[in-house]
Amino acid sequence: MAEDITPFIPGNDPDGAGLAALDFLYRFVAAVELTPNVAVHSCDRDGTIRYWNKSCETLFGVPARQALGQRLTTVVPHPGHADEFAALITHVWDSGEVPPPRDWLIKRADGGERWVYSSHYAISRDGFSRQVLCMEIDVTARKVDEQSLRREGANFRQLFERSTDAIVLLKGNAIIDVNPAALRLFGCPARDSMVGHEFLEFSPERQPGGESSMLRDADLAGRAYVEGNERYEWQYRRCNGTSFHADVLLTSLALDHEQLAYAVIRDISDRRAAQQTLQMAAQVFDKSRDAILIIDRDHHVLAVNQAFTEITGYAADAVIGREVPHWQNGPHDPAFYQQIWDYLVDHDHWEGEIFGERANHDIYPVHVALTAIRRADGAVDSYIAILSDITHRRQAEEHTRHLAEHDFLTDLPNRVLFLDRLHQALATARRRRTLVALMFIDLDRFKQVNDSLGHQAGDVVLKELALRMTRCVRTVDTVSRHGGDEFVIILADIRGADQAAHVAATLMQALAQPMTISHAAPGQAQGEPAGQIEGQTGAARREDQVMLSASIGIAMFPGDGDDADTLLQHADVAMYHAKQAGRNALQFFSPEMNAHVIERVDMENRLRQALAAHEFILEYQPEIDIASGRTTGVEALIRWRHPQRGVLHPEHFMPVAEASGLIVPIGEWVLREACRQGRVWRDHGFPVVVAVNLSRAQFVHAQLMGFVDAALAQSGLAAQYLDLEITEAVFMDPEPATIATIDALRRRGVQLTVDDFGTGYSSLSSLRRFPLSKLKIDRSFIDDLMRGPVERSVIPAIIAVARSLKLRVIAEGVEHETQLRYLAEQGCDAYQGFYASAASSTPDLSGPHR
Repeated sequence: MAEDITPFIPGNDPDGAGLAALDFLYRFVAAVELTPNVAVHSCDRDGTIRYWNKSCETLFGVPARQALGQRLTTVVPHPGHADEFAALITHVWDSGEVPPPRDWLIKRADGGERWVYSSHYAISRDGFSRQVLCMEIDVTARKVDEQSLRREGANFRQLFERSTDAIVLLKGNAIIDVNPAALRLFGCPARDSMVGHEFLEFSPERQPGGESSMLRDADLAGRAYVEGNERYEWQYRRCNGTSFHADVLLTSLALDHEQLAYAVIRDISDRRAAQQTLQMAAQVFDKSRDAILIIDRDHHVLAVNQAFTEITGYAADAVIGREVPHWQNGPHDPAFYQQIWDYLVDHDHWEGEIFGERANHDIYPVHVALTAIRRADGAVDSYIAILSDITHRRQAEEHTRHLAEHDFLTDLPNRVLFLDRLHQALATARRRRTLVALMFIDLDRFKQVNDSLGHQAGDVVLKELALRMTRCVRTVDTVSRHGGDEFVIILADIRGADQAAHVAATLMQALAQPMTISHAAPGQAQGEPAGQIEGQTGAARREDQVMLSASIGIAMFPGDGDDADTLLQHADVAMYHAKQAGRNALQFFSPEMNAHVIERVDMENRLRQALAAHEFILEYQPEIDIASGRTTGVEALIRWRHPQRGVLHPEHFMPVAEASGLIVPIGEWVLREACRQGRVWRDHGFPVVVAVNLSRAQFVHAQLMGFVDAALAQSGLAAQYLDLEITEAVFMDPEPATIATIDALRRRGVQLTVDDFGTGYSSLSSLRRFPLSKLKIDRSFIDDLMRGPVERSVIPAIIAVARSLKLRVIAEGVEHETQLRYLAEQGCDAYQGFYASAASSTPDLSGPHR
């Protein structure tokens, strides 16, 4: 699925802090990256280069790609002063102090030499130095001038006049001469604007650090006299009153037997401002709570801050020089990231929310702001990216949304979320041509709970009933509280009204179960008790048993309405009729459907009662060996002795049992009773195999093996005398659990028969995988024997399949001698049917049958 890469609109930013930081960093990086004069680089404690701007490439002749990750002393050698330079860097690391700037001779990658004017300072965090940042300017031309002048001899006047640096000649603190560069630097119109004045007149009273200019000047003059020269930074004031920062070299000399001094002054205001900007930006970069990356035009990382490591788990060393981790293995399609880069080619900024992947492979939501940094010719030079982890914001938004869409008491969806899900369910049902049921539930006489026990007890009851309702439906369904004691349920994508009726009956049964609630004792109760309430009052709290019922109205889509409002109205009307009918009832909006469902629900309730009242019985139909005519086994067939309708065969009630889930407890009873009877016959000298049919619902039930083990243990019947008959459907595309169950049954010695073979679509290859015992031919093929040769040809084919699988073959539904004779001719092993014996509770196990 393609993601939206619409650019972020600043007006939509809930707070401007992120944009302000981004704008500041953009201007900072643009200045550092593109300034043509100042080479800026940084290194870590090991001397490894971590940052290298464009001017470094020009000055040192080494591209950033080659410099990053290399040692500084290797990339930029200092001929003749390597130890001195190393000592300087060590001092910066250890002390955190900023040493005075000075000139250094360096060697370029191409072998050429350059003089650079360098200043170094430490970038600290948490009181410890993290990197050393260096700013360097090429001063080779100035050095050449100075050296050439010196070679000409001590022609101080020539040096004085030609110097591009400002030079002020001092006697004591008085200015006795200035060169043209000094007049330009101090902005003075003529020599007499400075000559004859005290040099301190061109300084503020105090320096930026707060120290007195007079005291500091006296100290520096004394050092220059003793040492010969002194280098320092100073703040001066021009003739027009403006200030500037300067680098000063004060040299003491004797001229014509007089002790003089001259100051060589260089304006470093721009460098000082850039340095302050760099320091501020470095702090923002390093201490920002958002992850910041600088990325080259090929999308490789040049630098990251500490927050990037904290947020993503990637150390700086693991990403610098490589592609951004989010772009390498993030959860989005690679085409999505390419769209972003393509967008930035024509636009300077992209902002949006994506998903990132941390180093531990956790996926998290991240807000990304990407800005392109362009060269003077307009081409993209690099990018700056700010990544904000918005996990907590998303969680807060989800929490707020949850509160807005859920009932505060039961935490069920409220009317807002319910309507949204109903519209979605209806849209899906229209597309798939399926059914949706809408159930309107009203608790009967719930008001009496509040009146007699108090609203606190009523709240406890509502929360418990909400949990019960949720357990009765699928995860795709929706249970919603609409206020008070009214609930609405959406049953999405159902097969028919019978399924809705079954869920409604399950709900009614679950809601009717008594509950014991503990709550603060209310004042004098008013009105009648709610349902059946038994109270035990304590000093501060009391426990009460509450029993409630519910009236349920059901409307079906599309039969009872094609839109949400109509379905809600009709479900409400149906619920009202359920109330009118005496409460504790369910009612469909459609009269015809209601009659059908009432009959089905009645059948389901009667089946539950029949199981408890022992109304089921088993009849047994013998399985006859064709060769000997002896009974080798019996098939257990369930019957229901209905109090009003007499004995009912399975086709009259088993579909309802399967749909309602009652097939599992009924099947468990059949298994136990058949094993018990098999042991009785064995004790009387008839060791026949007892066959029990298993439906698919029984076979996949989690407790099937427990039922089998219990039935065999309680009856004492050996496992080889139990035959479980399973339909072909179980063997179609078997799951691992199916294979495991069949293997477990065979390990116990239980026989397995494929029932009704030929009516499904199982393949020979799939049947070969299972340890089966017998194969039973469906009675429909036996009935077809009288129709013609084509129909009769199916039987030999089925027997051939059984033989290839080494299975015994049983034919069911044999009613005529002709059928039996044909089966014998084709090699069938056994048969069942009225020709030998009808099913009976007391079958004749003596033989032979002919």
